[in-house]
Amino acid sequence: MFDTFAEKRFLLKQLVKNNLTAKYKDSVLGILWSFFNPLLTMLVFTAVFSMLFGKNVSNYPVYYLAGRLMFDFFNHGTKGAMNSIRKNARLLKKIYVPRAMFPVSSISYEFVNFLISFAILFGVMIITGAPFHFTLIYTLLPISLLIVLIFGVGLILAVCNTYFTDIGYLYSVFLLVLLYASALFYPMEIVPTRFQLIFSLNPVYCAMTCFRQCVYGVIPSMSTLLYLGAFAFTTLGIGILLFNIYSKKLTLEL
Repeated sequence: MFDTFAEKRFLLKQLVKNNLTAKYKDSVLGILWSFFNPLLTMLVFTAVFSMLFGKNVSNYPVYYLAGRLMFDFFNHGTKGAMNSIRKNARLLKKIYVPRAMFPVSSISYEFVNFLISFAILFGVMIITGAPFHFTLIYTLLPISLLIVLIFGVGLILAVCNTYFTDIGYLYSVFLLVLLYASALFYPMEIVPTRFQLIFSLNPVYCAMTCFRQCVYGVIPSMSTLLYLGAFAFTTLGIGILLFNIYSKKLTLEL
């Protein structure tokens, strides 16, 4: 599947560039919304929930924003990959392009947005007086494993959404459930002990937790990283296998 990517790097760059320009084409602020969107949502959630959970969470704005960046990356990355084949149906029917190029370009585009938003986290840490720990370097681990997970889930969804368009609606509902099941805006301590095991099996929650630990100066749990890695690479394997089987038939279904 990835054999021709070295030859198609120019195309990949163009697809990512087109995604960026298309999204902000009619916007006055343009790409600055990648900064303002997470910042504004952080301000709203901080104003609402810091009064409820502020005593349980140290530096709530950083806690929320660190989780939000990871969740949004998963959310937008997988949804973008899911819709990428159908969105480019006209192009696929006209010329030959490696089918996997479209979900990969969508995820790459969302990664660019994630990196831009990452600067907001550093800015909030400076404003709120949060210390910068050496453990920030370990954020590369949960981010890398989350990227693997997004690629796996994205490839699976891209195939499923091509054959069954209702997948898009069902996945939106699933993401809403996942939002509340990932302890995004509340601390895990308020969850009853009997339910905490369910949270620990959620790979997105695992990625968010490890990322937050790095931001707060704690070396992430090795067992959590191993579980996340096993889940992510297994999902990626399934995604690649499924995409390879059905990639040649996708155009016929569009």
